[in-house]
Amino acid sequence: MSKNPNNWKGIFYVNSKDPRIIVPKINPSFGWTLNFGHKVSYVGILLIILIIVVYQVLIYM
Repeated sequence: MSKNPNNWKGIFYVNSKDPRIIVPKINPSFGWTLNFGHKVSYVGILLIILIIVVYQVLIYM
């Protein structure tokens, strides 16, 4: 599924029918990317941002 060029919006993989959250990039030697058609991807990104913000707040208190 990740090889289909219709599922790629620039550098972002968007396919709500694909159950995978993490998919290989078009060229697998470049690593992995998130499936932005899956809602869990957005939760993961928000968690990472939240962890960074909380860490910065705790460091500079």
